[in-house]
Order: sequence, then structure tokens, then C-alpha cells
Amino acid sequence: MSNLLTSNVNLAFTIIVISFYSAVLKIKGKGENIWDHLVHTHPELINDGSNGNIACDSYHKYKEDVELAKNLNVKFYRFSISWARIAPSGVMNVLNEKGIAYYNSLINELINKNITPIITMYHWDLPQYLQDLGGWVNPIMSDYFKEYARVLFIHYGDRVKWWITINEPLQISRGYAFSTYAPYLSLNNTGYYLSAHILLIAHGKAYRLYKEMFKSTQQGKISISISGLFFLPKNAESLDDINTAERANQFERGWFSHPVYKGDYPPIMRQWIDKKSKEEGTLWSILPTFTEDEIKLIKGAADFYAFNHYSTRLVTQQSGDPNSYYNSNAGYYVSVDKSWSKSCVASWLIPVPDGLRQLLIWIKNEYSNPPMFITENGYGDSGQLDDLDRISYLQGYLNATLHAIHEDNCNVIGFTVWSLLDNFEWMDGIRIRFGLVKVDFNDPNRTRTPKGSYAFFKNVILSGLMNVLICILYNDV
Repeated sequence: MSNLLTSNVNLAFTIIVISFYSAVLKIKGKGENIWDHLVHTHPELINDGSNGNIACDSYHKYKEDVELAKNLNVKFYRFSISWARIAPSGVMNVLNEKGIAYYNSLINELINKNITPIITMYHWDLPQYLQDLGGWVNPIMSDYFKEYARVLFIHYGDRVKWWITINEPLQISRGYAFSTYAPYLSLNNTGYYLSAHILLIAHGKAYRLYKEMFKSTQQGKISISISGLFFLPKNAESLDDINTAERANQFERGWFSHPVYKGDYPPIMRQWIDKKSKEEGTLWSILPTFTEDEIKLIKGAADFYAFNHYSTRLVTQQSGDPNSYYNSNAGYYVSVDKSWSKSCVASWLIPVPDGLRQLLIWIKNEYSNPPMFITENGYGDSGQLDDLDRISYLQGYLNATLHAIHEDNCNVIGFTVWSLLDNFEWMDGIRIRFGLVKVDFNDPNRTRTPKGSYAFFKNVILSGLMNVLICILYNDV
């Protein structure tokens, strides 16, 4: 495969650089959310014992971070809003005016620097009061989310024209099912599929609210950011493995894409889960059923296809490998090719650039080639300044994207790098570093130092080979 990054290609799509920030201090009226609650009541669950009390402190250093983005020739900045900073309990009858003012200041700072803001409404940080009501397994949560979205549209929609409602609903659902993320519950498959169902309804309600009440005057675009691996057949010549890979992709990504683009869950997913539920003697399927009104609510509720992607796996229906992970819901074994390298600190992060290209082709074929926005892609290491592995990873995935655009005619409009800054990475704490910029977490000032990948990425932009728009994501939870 040729290296398109070194060829004379004018790339007419958006490249996005993301910075992530988790702030759990109750600064300026912010309420407690589920991550505050988890890291403070069970600090032993965080792999390195750290917390997000300050993290990279972009709350106070946002002007410096916007300047870092500007120096990288950023045109867009994607950041996520903390629900509990807007409304401490999550209920919209009591708003935190200082929190609302903070985001206005950030938005205005971006616009003053000729940088377009992109807002993610929800990035895993449910206010703890709403969790005490049941969180995302309580159907009423979709109405709370709709009213939260209304407040954001009212206060920021005059300047914000790009919105992500929910980031990675699959990962959010795992927090209800398998004790993996906050709220760290073990509701198993019932919690898994029920929380996902309500998240999709919440997205649909926010999308329809905007379309009916705000779009005519604000003229913005909205989507939901869907995460997941891409699955390839372990034996590319085996029809069974090819079919198994397709089933795996429907369970992973079709789960959230199909309702938006086709109006319901993937048929293969319904078939397998209904069958499994019956075999286990449950009185109804653990995969909920949308009403006709809910189907109408969700179908078509995306102005572009937003998704996060880091790695790829091989799947087969039969495996003699005891190290293979088995997905019992969909009946497939997961493994990796022995030739694939791994991140030194993030064992799950296995670079397979062609997997992204194949995923883009899959989305193109499955959903009639919608505008595709890669809202996360990046590499985790130990934080070294000479981060050659990250540079290699990004170069490979950018090239794969270019091939998908120019050779496969995939309609890619955005590419997002996770992340601008080292940050608090959920259960991994600060052990894994994804930033193009190093953050010294031992320094009270959280000193920033650009890494080799920062210079690499800036050179990619300045080379003139790409017509790029750059965006930073910052997540305030």
C-alpha cells in the first residue's frame, strides 16, 4: 500500500485533535457525578490509585489549551460539557449560573481565536442524584436528558453548530452490566441492553427537540458517537468466519447504528438474543423492543455518522485457543493475529490500520455512505516525549483513512486524534497517556510540554498536503 501522507494529495476532510479532561472537584457549584462518587468511595478500583480531582486542570488553563490548539492550526475544538456543572443534581429546575458562564467563556474564547466549537453533551458523567433514581436503566432518564439538552441549546446554540448527544453508549452500558466503568454495577445482560435502549431513546428525544424547536434558527448538526472494535474473519476464506465477523460487527456497532439508520435493532441481533433469552427461561427477551413511536423518534436521528475506533480483532465461530475471548450472546470467539503489535501499557490497543479502512467500507455499504466523522482515534503509551509509536500509529491510520476516501469512495468528513493532552483515563487513571502534549501531573501547575507527535501532526498540517480543519476535544466531567 502506498503512503498517501507522502504523496501529493489534497485531503479535503476534517482532522480533529482531542484533549480529554476529567474534573471531579466541586468547582464553582458543580455537583457530584457518578465518576466523582466512584473514585472517592472506591479509590482502589482505579488502576494506579489516581483520581480526576484536578486531572490536567483545563478548567483553569483553558486559555492555554486553546492557544496550544491554535498553534496547531486548529479550526475546530470539540469539548464535552459536564451535566453536573450545568445543573448540580441533573434536574433542570436549579441551574448553576457559574457553570453556564464558564462554558460561555470557553465558547467565546474559541470563537475569538477563529476556532469553531463542537459540543458533546454527555460523556459518561451522569449526576449522582439521577443515578440514585436508577440512572440509565430508568426510562425517565431520557426525559431528564432531553431537558438538559434544551438548556444547552438555549444557552449555547446561537454559536454552537455541531453537537454530539452521547459519547460511546456501548461503554456507558458496560458500566451498568459488568462492573467496568461508573456506576460500576453488575446487572449483567439485562442492565447492558436496557441502559443501551434508554440511551438511544434519549438521543432520539434530544435530536427531535432540536429539529422541532431550534434547527430553523440555529442551523446546527447533531449525531451520536458510536464506539467499537472492527471484526475481521479469522479465516478470510471461510464462509462461516465471514458470517461470524458480520454478526460480531452487528452486535458491536450495528447495535447503535441500525436503530438510527434503519429503524430497529439488527435482525441478527434480535434473533440471537431472543433465542438465548428463551433458552435461559426468561419471560421476555433481554433485548427490549421499541414501540412504533420510538422507532419514528430514533430513525434518521443523525446528520452525520460519528464513531470512535482504535483497534481490530479476529473472530471465528469455533476456536481451540483457550486464550480466545468468547462472546456468549452472539456465539463468536475473539483473538488477535500474532503478528500484530501491542501498546506497551494498553494491551487492548492493537494497531491494525487496515481495520479502520475496512470499517469505513462496512459503514459505507451498510448505511448508504453517510458523512462519516471519526470522533476518536489515538495511541496510549507511558508518556514519553519521543513518542515514535504514537507517530507510527497515527501515520498508519491517517493513511488507511486516505485510502478509504480516494480508493473506496468513503464519505469521510472528519478524523479525530485522541488526545491533545495527557489526561485521567477512567479506570486506568493517569497510567496510560494519550496526549500529543505531555502533562506533568506531579506539578501543581500541570505544566504542558509538546511531544514529538505534536510536532509531527503540526508538520502534517503545515505540509500543504492536506486541506485540514483541526479540532480539540476536552471533556469536563
